[in-house]
Amino acid sequence: MALTTQQLIQWKQQGRQIVALTAWDYAIAQLLDLAGVDLILVGDSMAVVLGYETTLPITLEEMLYHAKAVRRGVKRALIVVDLPFLTYQESIQQAINSAGRALKEAGAQAVKLEGGYPAMIETITRLVQAGIPVMGHVGLTPQSVHQIGLRQQGKTETTRERILQEAIALEQAGVFSIVLEHIPADLALQITQKLSIPTIGIGAGPHCDGQVLVTSDVIGLSEKHPPFAKVYTNLRDTITKAVQDYSVEVRERKFPE
Repeated sequence: MALTTQQLIQWKQQGRQIVALTAWDYAIAQLLDLAGVDLILVGDSMAVVLGYETTLPITLEEMLYHAKAVRRGVKRALIVVDLPFLTYQESIQQAINSAGRALKEAGAQAVKLEGGYPAMIETITRLVQAGIPVMGHVGLTPQSVHQIGLRQQGKTETTRERILQEAIALEQAGVFSIVLEHIPADLALQITQKLSIPTIGIGAGPHCDGQVLVTSDVIGLSEKHPPFAKVYTNLRDTITKAVQDYSVEVRERKFPE
C-alpha cells in the first residue's frame, strides 16, 4: 500500500527517520521501491542526468515524461515531482496548472517548490487549498543558482533567521514536509525542532527527520558529486569495465560463443 503525506508527518512524531532518493526512470524507481525507500523525488536534478549543466533548462514536459516512467515502477513509496524553473513562479494559476498536471497526468502524490518568500507562500497556500500536497524547499535552492550560487546557505545571522522564518511560513502555508539543503547542521536542528512537519535534509547534517540524496551520486554514476553526498558503490567503473569486456569479446569473436 502506498505511503501518504500524513504517514510521514506521523513518523516525525514517532521519531522514525524518512529515507528519500531521486529517480528518473522505471528501472531505478522499481529498484528503489523494492529496496524500501519511503519517498521518491522526481527531482529537477535529473537535468544533469540529461546532460544539462544546471537544473534551469529542464522543462515541465520532460519532468512529466520521466515522472510517468517512475510512477509505473513504484507501488509503495510516496512520489514527489519537482516543478521546474518558471513553471510556477509566473502566477498562481500557472502553478496550479503545472502542479495539477503532475498529479493528474504523471500520478504523483505531491509536488515540490523552491523558496519561502512571500509570493511563494501565497502560491503554496493556494495549491494546498486546491488539494495539491506540497513539499517546501529552503536553504540552497538550485533554481536560484545565478543569484546565490551553489555554496552553503545560512552562514550569517541574517541568512539563518531568514531561512528559519521561511520554514515557519511554509509550514503555516500547509506544506507537509520541507527539504533543507546545504545549511549548517545546527540551523537544521533548530528548524527541525521548531516544526511539526518532517524536515528532509540534503547536506544539512544528521538532525533532520529524514535524508535525501541524488541517486546517481549514491550509486557512483555522477561525474562529480557534492561534498555532502556519500558514494556507496561505483557503477561508472563497473559499467565501463563490463562494456570494455564485451567490446574485447566481440572484436576477438569470443562473443557470442
